[in-house]
Amino acid sequence: MKRFKGFIKKEFYHIFRDRRSLFILFGMPIAQIMLFGFAITNEINNVDIAVLDHSKDVITQEIITKIASSKYFSIQQLINNEGEIEAIFKKGKVKAVLIFEKDFSKNLTKENNATIQIITDATDPNTANTISNYTNSILQKYQQEINKNIKTPYQIIPKTRMVYNPELKSVFMFVPGVMTIILMLVSAMMTSISITREKELGTMEILLVSPLKPFQVIVGKVIPYVFLSIINAIVIVLLSIFIFKMPVQGSLFLLGIESVLFIVTALSLGILISTISETQQTAMMISLMGLMLPTILLSGFIFPIASMPLPLQVISNIIPAKWFVIILKGIMLKGVGLTFLWKETLILVVMTLFFIALSIKKYKIRLE
Repeated sequence: MKRFKGFIKKEFYHIFRDRRSLFILFGMPIAQIMLFGFAITNEINNVDIAVLDHSKDVITQEIITKIASSKYFSIQQLINNEGEIEAIFKKGKVKAVLIFEKDFSKNLTKENNATIQIITDATDPNTANTISNYTNSILQKYQQEINKNIKTPYQIIPKTRMVYNPELKSVFMFVPGVMTIILMLVSAMMTSISITREKELGTMEILLVSPLKPFQVIVGKVIPYVFLSIINAIVIVLLSIFIFKMPVQGSLFLLGIESVLFIVTALSLGILISTISETQQTAMMISLMGLMLPTILLSGFIFPIASMPLPLQVISNIIPAKWFVIILKGIMLKGVGLTFLWKETLILVVMTLFFIALSIKKYKIRLE
């Protein structure tokens, strides 16, 4: 046991001596969480739009003022005819054009309806759809204000209530996904590189014939990354809470236990990668390409799994990140406990045991 503790201490010294490893362990997670939290968002703010007002009356000016005063839009220019629209879109700065029909105020007061055409640049479909929804929301709010004292018979008013994320903040969606990506990449990649480095330098054979058992060698290489990954998880949660105001509705203790379980899953996957890698470069490429893309694309982090073709839905079930994202959203946003998350937890446990068993089998073959 004394030798084993000394071996673990040596691994910690080796990690802290390598500045590149420290940057990957602590610099990359902080940079990614800040980048995803601030830069990558589904929300729109100060989007440049243009207005073509054929009517130029009091009501159209009121609507234009309301749109311009919102934080979502900035009226870049007023145009005079439809012929200018295509040229504006080709420049790429203006993302939408609002067109008020002729005699807008007259049609609204006498015929009780008037038309505003919203033309959006759909080269980015999500942004175009969001612009359309935000504009319709502003117009509906204005319509309610002018109809305040007018009773319309048989009026059906739908009321929508958003639960768990009423303000529709995209950062609440990105934080669980980014935390999953960071823990998966850092844990699996650093573990696989650390073990593969010993093989590449020829020191693994020396370690395996030392008084330490092969199992102790592998565990000793992994334990430092367990502690460092836990620190990463704590840092990410603290940044999420204090900078992005991410709520944690559920138990922090359960969140910690589930995070440790996922870290162990990722580390066991890193050990498995090290069994098939002969060089550090190979281990890094497998970790980046073989883990990052499936984690982003098939975990439900960005794209809903239910919208994917059936074969991809089936493949997503073997991606550990999918189940951890569900666990994080359940604990942080919904406030649910293990009663609702036992299935996802059990799947991660089974995956971890499978990766460990497969790694042990491959290492036994190598030793023989």
